[in-house]
This record gives sequence, structure tokens and C-alpha cells, in this order.
Amino acid sequence: MTKQVPLGSDRRDAIADAAIRLVAERGLRGLTHRAVDTAAGLPPGSTSYYLRTRSALLTACVNRMLERDMTLVAPPEATLSPVELVTAMVVGLAAERPADLLARYELSLEASRQPELRAAIDTGGRQLRVLLGQLLASLGVPDAEAAAWPLAAMLDGLLYDRVAGAGTTLSDEAFEAGVRRTVTAVLDGLVKDDPSR
Repeated sequence: MTKQVPLGSDRRDAIADAAIRLVAERGLRGLTHRAVDTAAGLPPGSTSYYLRTRSALLTACVNRMLERDMTLVAPPEATLSPVELVTAMVVGLAAERPADLLARYELSLEASRQPELRAAIDTGGRQLRVLLGQLLASLGVPDAEAAAWPLAAMLDGLLYDRVAGAGTTLSDEAFEAGVRRTVTAVLDGLVKDDPSR
């Protein structure tokens, strides 16, 4: 049975997915157009046909991860408390998409030297913070838009520690408990800071 070769936008997604995996596994040095072709199971030259430059390839990685992230920050389920919802998002992301996280941190450092990549990361970060602000507002957090930035930064720190720091040594249970405790403290603090209360 022959492998189905994706076409069009599916092929672009397959290229970006393979590139993300390569960045996570090998770092940016291991990311070449030829390596992506091989990792994606595509004919030689496919990656360079869709994404001519290395910069375009890196930006495609950022945009693909953003696409997946946008589905993560969804409207809350009525049965989950704010703490449980945010905790589930963080724990789920760390467990289900560690390669995305590792690639994101590699790409963030590279972006300090590449303005085009920096622009893609900044645009994506702003979009995610808007969604997070909307989520916080729906949960009753006062001044949710302003609260989204520090909360996002704190959550990103927890995720970084889980995939690349000392947090890798924690059990799943200990990580989840630590996330829940931190999210509880932050959300409680945001509600207590509400001048209308």
C-alpha cells in the first residue's frame, strides 16, 4: 500500500508539522528544506517549492503553531471552574504538544535576530492574548484584557519549565498540582484587585 502524499494546503501543513518536529528534535541547525522533505515523506524539492527561503520556513512553523493554539483557547465549558479550565489548558498543552513548545522556544530566540520572524511571533502572541482576555472576561475576571498579558507570561513560564527546565523531573501529578496552585493564586489576585469589589 502506497503512502498518500498530501497536496495543496494539506501539503503546506505537512511541511510545517515536519519542520516543527525537526526544530524540537534537532534544533534550528537540523532544519533544512531537504530534511523537512524527508521527515514529511514528500518528494525532494517539495519544501523549497512551497517555502523558498529559510525565513519562510521558520515563519510557517510559527503560523502553524498559532493555528493550533487558537483552538486551545476556546470558550469555557460550563462545568469547569476558571482555575480548572486554565489548568487543563496548560497541562494538556504540556502533555500533548511538547514538540510545539520546544520549537516555539527555539524560534523565539532566533526571532531576536530575524525581524520577519519576530513580527510573526509578536502578531501571534497578541492574537493569543486577545483570546485569553476574552476567556478571562467570560470567567468574570475584571480588566481581563490587561490581565491577559501577565497571565500568559506566567503560563508560558510554567510550560517552559515543564519541557525544558527542572519541571521535567516532576511527576504528572506534581506538575498539575503546581499549575493549579499557581493559577488559583493568580486568578484570586486578579479578582481581589478589582476596584469595584
